[in-house]
Amino acid sequence: MVFGVIALVIALVFGVSIYATRAMAPAAAPAPMVAVVAEDVASVKVEGGVVKFYFATARADVAPGANEALAEVVKAVGEGKRAIISGFHDATGDAAKNAELAKQRAFAVRDVLKTLGVAEDRMELKKPEETQGSGSNAEARRVEVTVLP
Repeated sequence: MVFGVIALVIALVFGVSIYATRAMAPAAAPAPMVAVVAEDVASVKVEGGVVKFYFATARADVAPGANEALAEVVKAVGEGKRAIISGFHDATGDAAKNAELAKQRAFAVRDVLKTLGVAEDRMELKKPEETQGSGSNAEARRVEVTVLP
């Protein structure tokens, strides 16, 4: 029995010392930070009264939340103002195909406005002088909706 108690004490001492050694050991170097690229998905933002729809690469699907983002535009058009819709594209790929895709995206946003009750004669599809959008490719693939008197 005495030998059993001695063996138990020795095991306890070794266990505590191993635990203490690991607890006091310097932490491993943190893993390097890896930049995470946002998914290539559609989104919508309202910035300074301009509704900006951003599109996934090679897509013309309007982002969820479009109705809510366009609420002020619908209200303003109901008060007699006009909605101007302009489409932009990024710098990648064929320029002619990009211009056509920017047009399809503008049509998609126009169709959302139509479903919200905006009359077609209160909307204007306006091709910008420079259809290649500014910013990153994700920011360049956009349609902007502005309100004019």
